[in-house]
Amino acid sequence: MPDVAENRFVSRSPDNPTQLVIRGDWVLGHYAELRQLTKRLRNDDTPYDQADLQHIGKLDTAGGQLLTELLGSELMQTLADDADALPAERRVLLARIAASLDSEAPPPSQQGALFELLGNVGKHTVALYDHVRTLLGFAGLTLAGMAGGLLRPATWRVTSIVAQIEQIALNAVAIVALLTFMVGAVIAFLGATVLSDFGATIYTVDLIAFSFLREFAVLLTAILMAGRTASAFTAQIGSMKANEEIDAIRTLGLNPLHILVIPRVIAMIVSLPALTFIGMLSGMFGGAVVCSLALDISPTMFLTILQQNVAVQHFYLGMAKAPLFAFLIAIIGCMEGFKVSGSAESVGEHTTSAVVQSIFVVILMDALAALFFMEMNW
Repeated sequence: MPDVAENRFVSRSPDNPTQLVIRGDWVLGHYAELRQLTKRLRNDDTPYDQADLQHIGKLDTAGGQLLTELLGSELMQTLADDADALPAERRVLLARIAASLDSEAPPPSQQGALFELLGNVGKHTVALYDHVRTLLGFAGLTLAGMAGGLLRPATWRVTSIVAQIEQIALNAVAIVALLTFMVGAVIAFLGATVLSDFGATIYTVDLIAFSFLREFAVLLTAILMAGRTASAFTAQIGSMKANEEIDAIRTLGLNPLHILVIPRVIAMIVSLPALTFIGMLSGMFGGAVVCSLALDISPTMFLTILQQNVAVQHFYLGMAKAPLFAFLIAIIGCMEGFKVSGSAESVGEHTTSAVVQSIFVVILMDALAALFFMEMNW
């Protein structure tokens, strides 16, 4: 270790080469010199595992931090615990500095971008696994609560369920009908444009019926409910969490799952199939209007073709997906509400997360259902 023996702050003990003798004033006035000395000694290869602090003159927080960086948090904590080495006030100061530096996050890794990328992939994979496990656990608790409620009709919260149905279904009828009507009209225009080149414009009716009965009605309604209702569930429960109202419910001996979650889930399971049915009718009506105006297919002919060429099983397949989508949307919205930490920012973050997750899960489940139906030749 060069210049240690001549340095006025640090030297090696003549009896023990691995012991440093600290002397002088370790204060803010000598910070620049002490900083360079500390950096030079930490880069030196000569080991040291002991230190003598009894010869220190003045000491303040800046000097204590540099001294802790030089000796390390573990050695400094050991020295601070030695009652004979230092006065009590210095032991407390150095112990707190050592604990503070020891709790700080480690410096960023100097590894390459590939290692950092793999690390981030691993972190996100673990986070995804934890999230899926939490979602499945929350869904299991909800199903268990609903099953228990079937055996105890007196615990049903009919008023809450009816109020939620009004907010979810009745207030959304207009927007669902308008949206599906316009999409039905667009599909009819596209079908007529493409099929006219083959002289098969009559099959535009089949295109509209198949697309809305099997896919578009339930998918558009579910996506609309994900943006409208899942966000509302998260915001409502999250605001209650932030205002400690959920803690008050638990204090009263009540279960927030039965009061806040189950009525919303049941209302969503009732509402989404009803809205899906309205979306089917409205979408086909929009297609029928375009067929009547642009393709000279009268409403009577439209209904006749619909009755002859489209089997009722397509209606059943579309409606069968609605309760599943409803359950997933309601579960995700309620779960994200319970994750709110307590601030308005947290409410906004989890509301956005609920919408994104709900739309993603709905589209994923719809794709899986389409593959399953295709393999089953339904």
